[in-house]
Amino acid sequence: MQKEYRFYGRRQGRKLSPNKKTAIDNLLPKYEISNNFLAQNSNIDPVDFFDFTPKEIWLEIGFGGGEHLAKQALNNPDIGVIGCEPFINGISRLLTEIEDKNIKNIRIWSEDARIIMNKIKANTISRCFLLHPDPWPKKKHHKRRFIQEETLDMFANLMIKGSELRIATDDSNLADWMLDKIWHHKNFKWLAKKANDWKIRPKDWPETRYGQKQLAGKPVYLRFKKI
Repeated sequence: MQKEYRFYGRRQGRKLSPNKKTAIDNLLPKYEISNNFLAQNSNIDPVDFFDFTPKEIWLEIGFGGGEHLAKQALNNPDIGVIGCEPFINGISRLLTEIEDKNIKNIRIWSEDARIIMNKIKANTISRCFLLHPDPWPKKKHHKRRFIQEETLDMFANLMIKGSELRIATDDSNLADWMLDKIWHHKNFKWLAKKANDWKIRPKDWPETRYGQKQLAGKPVYLRFKKI
């Protein structure tokens, strides 16, 4: 039986334009991971989501408009990239990018990321991304933040030993929260050795539109290794 999670984020913003609605209606079924399939299966090898045999599987949680996800997929065509995002406006934007650039190695999960994380076979994900998650700034809402002991356990279970968890935020309070949680988790090691290691975005880390805006401050780029 599929575990139920309470979802707090938005599922839709502005009304979709005709082109974006067409993308959802016609393209999403081609790239979406079926909810029915996940509900009926567990311990799923994520390679099975693709119509080719990927060299590795990468997972992005909350891809927003999909800029980072699309660029990573284009730059790494032999990697299977799974993107999780319930926000339909962001999904429609990514679908347009996929179609325009003929991207073949993306699959989309349009529900809560924890559902699919709970279904994927252990030790199968080679890289994970969590970029600019909602900071939920009010103290009473901190329990809604994505990085919690439970989700770190999920990441640790899914990720191959030596693989990398990448996190970005422009919210200093959230950065401190996430760093503290991950620092004290037995399965992760922070890779920073000097300030530039978290202040400067690595060359193979495409920026998102949100990151470029720097709405709350200058982003930090945190990298952790699964140990």
